[in-house]
Amino acid sequence: MATVHIDPASTPQPKQDMEKASSPWRDAYRSLKKNKLALIGAGIILFFVLVAITAPLLSSYTYDKQEMVNRLQPPSNEHWFGTDDFGRDMFTRIAYGARISLWVGFVAVTGAALFGTFLGLLAGYFGRWTDIFISRIFDILLAFPGILLAIAIVAILGPSLENALIAIAIVNIPVFGRLVRSKVLSIKEEEFIMAAKAQGMRHGRIIFQHILPNSLAPIIVQATLGFGTAILEAAALGFLGLGAQPPTPEWGKMLSDSRGFIQNAPWTVLFPGMSIMLLVLGFNLIGDGLRDALDPKMKN
Repeated sequence: MATVHIDPASTPQPKQDMEKASSPWRDAYRSLKKNKLALIGAGIILFFVLVAITAPLLSSYTYDKQEMVNRLQPPSNEHWFGTDDFGRDMFTRIAYGARISLWVGFVAVTGAALFGTFLGLLAGYFGRWTDIFISRIFDILLAFPGILLAIAIVAILGPSLENALIAIAIVNIPVFGRLVRSKVLSIKEEEFIMAAKAQGMRHGRIIFQHILPNSLAPIIVQATLGFGTAILEAAALGFLGLGAQPPTPEWGKMLSDSRGFIQNAPWTVLFPGMSIMLLVLGFNLIGDGLRDALDPKMKN
């Protein structure tokens, strides 16, 4: 009988296999680094985050300090972005306003993602009456334009930044819920889920240890894009006087207060508007990059 000799050098070692094997998340990270637009978006977001963190160090003024003798002054060395109709430094208010916009995006999107994901997991996994009940709630919320529903909620709760956060979160819950539900419907038919059920694994363990980790990619993408939407909705509520109240330096409220001076002092409208546009653009760019990186099928 012939003896078969195996060259150890030709046999892959387990450690080498682990090093060579690339995870989907690692591949997504590499793809994201190659996306120039996504990197630009990340740079814009990082810039505003740094401005928000270092706002007290960037200016010697306070955002609510009024100097009526300096009202509606154009941009200068003393006031980089000029002053508003109360003589307040616009640059200082823009910097502190970045804190509010980023905070609104984070809290509203986090709340919407948590509740929407949980409801989507229940609807998609258990189906039947659970799915029907939760899906009808989503349909009712989606039947109204997002901004109108947010206005109605804030009108009921009362105008404030906290109530605006609640309204924006509620408006975005069905977006995450339907996204997760559709993902769960496809994942729960996979063989590894069937095997887990056959082994008698509990529903909670299947949902949170197997289904949820495999549904994270679309949730992350939607959360990133949702940041921009939340910032726009917060600015719209602030513009209508339903969001942050004076003297809080919220960008949408700043636009509303300055609309009467657009001809005489255009800088009072230009800088808050540009700030909203750039921050939303940054989140949209990185969101598109994450979508392409985490789901190559979405690429054009």
